[in-house]
Amino acid sequence: MANTLFIGKDLPDSLEFAESLADSGRKVFAVSKSDAEAAKFDSEKIFTTSWNKSSAVSAHSVLIRAETKLESIDEVIFYFDSNYFCTKFESDHTEEISNAVDTMINAFFYSTTELLHRIDQIKEKITVAFVVRQYPSKLEVLTSKTGGILPASPIVNAAESAFCSLAEAFSTNVADRNYLSVILAKCNYDNEFYKNEDGIADWLVSAFDTVKLLKNPQTVKHASNWNKVGGKVQTGFSLFK
Repeated sequence: MANTLFIGKDLPDSLEFAESLADSGRKVFAVSKSDAEAAKFDSEKIFTTSWNKSSAVSAHSVLIRAETKLESIDEVIFYFDSNYFCTKFESDHTEEISNAVDTMINAFFYSTTELLHRIDQIKEKITVAFVVRQYPSKLEVLTSKTGGILPASPIVNAAESAFCSLAEAFSTNVADRNYLSVILAKCNYDNEFYKNEDGIADWLVSAFDTVKLLKNPQTVKHASNWNKVGGKVQTGFSLFK
């Protein structure tokens, strides 16, 4: 049984995703909107905590609480759901920018930094996945066949780009750490799994299992390849020991 830390949408908004992970036999530790919300979702396989997205200390606390509850962390999922964030940050009003940056950028940067420090302390095998559910930008709406939908606000589009850059930068760390594996995955607007978070979660479970069967540690080249959700995971190696 794998122990999985899931960071992205807070519970209860991510409950469908978290339940799909738990149904695969995993114990899941996720983040929630508040302590009151966290108490609602404690179950046999899903545990939660609230956190402050603007605080590196809070990001570190999430890791420690997850380790305490799960005993160890084998997998980490960072999930950037642009479609979801578009409903939260529909405009770029000045009063929304700080919260938007904390939610969509700072939270992920703090979490990945604290995670890497923790990985280096423990030096145990772990797989980290960065999953982005993309949403068309204004440029893409104007120049493609996605007309008829409201484009992502500039702040969401910029944050999505920042997340992808963060994921690619994080993937280079496999070069120095043979105990670290990384999965990068995108789900485009026209992907058959786009409206099926169960399907995205199930594919990710399969991707984790595939990477764990690798005979050799990943190279940066393969760790930094973006995979299509629903497609075959790019490995470059024989899958079986």
